[in-house]
Amino acid sequence: MSSGHRLRDVEQQHPLLDREEAAAGSAVGEAERVWFIQDGCGMVCAFITWFLVLYADFVVTFVMLLPSKSFWYAVVNGVVFNCLAVLALSSHLRTMLTDPGAVPKGNATKKYMESLKLKPGEVIYKCPKCCSIKPERAHHCSICKRCIRKMDHHCPWVNNCVGENNQRFFVLFTMYIAMISTHALTLSGYQFVTCVKVQWSECSDFSPPVTVMLMIFLCLEGLLFLSFTAIMFGTQVHSICNDETVHSICNKTEIERLKNEKPTWERQVRWEGMRSVFGGQPSLLWINPFAGLRLRRLLTTSSRKAGAEFSV
Repeated sequence: MSSGHRLRDVEQQHPLLDREEAAAGSAVGEAERVWFIQDGCGMVCAFITWFLVLYADFVVTFVMLLPSKSFWYAVVNGVVFNCLAVLALSSHLRTMLTDPGAVPKGNATKKYMESLKLKPGEVIYKCPKCCSIKPERAHHCSICKRCIRKMDHHCPWVNNCVGENNQRFFVLFTMYIAMISTHALTLSGYQFVTCVKVQWSECSDFSPPVTVMLMIFLCLEGLLFLSFTAIMFGTQVHSICNDETVHSICNKTEIERLKNEKPTWERQVRWEGMRSVFGGQPSLLWINPFAGLRLRRLLTTSSRKAGAEFSV
């Protein structure tokens, strides 16, 4: 390694290396990657998420809507709820299976260092755990076993880190879950009132005790999901508009707080941050989890297993 450059093994410092330089030489390989973290806890949490969404869909469709005497009430609410459920689960899949912005492993080599053409005395930082040169705002995730660019946090419910490449899908996931939770709670309230009026005799194809148990559990699930996802959605949007991450806020040292140190990067604010995450000008593509999906490439590329993720 050139003596004119200094390489430091650090975990949470502000490096001078741009993310474009960190990804150079391996951009093609990373672009072809289908990401999946083999973490037991994360996979269980992801399964629970899908189970609860499908359970809500079952109760809404078969307990509340199909027995309804109003045809248009059942059709309109069924279409809306199921569309939102599909969008929520699609957003969950995109968040889970998208590379969040992993820095290439083992790129801290002499040859790669020389290709960066750094100025004499310029300091760059190497992660000692994955032996990679850390770009600005990258942090090492012990579960993904990689440094993640613009890492926000690791979410077990999506079995992945939320980072530069998949934050948009995570925001959509929290938004759609909050929406279907609100819809389910509204339908549950209306269903309870209707069933009380007819003394539970004609409000469902299930027996009254089963109907009550299913709806009570749905209400508890809806309240829990709505509280969690609404808070996460608001936090994510606030962070994007202020160009911050949950990780950088939570891991700020006491010295940095006392000194009130400013970020070393040029912050993007408000709509600039939103456009950076969601891409382009505001449009319906912002709320479409299928935008940018290249299904043909995923189906035609052979797969191989690599470390903590599957690659294709």
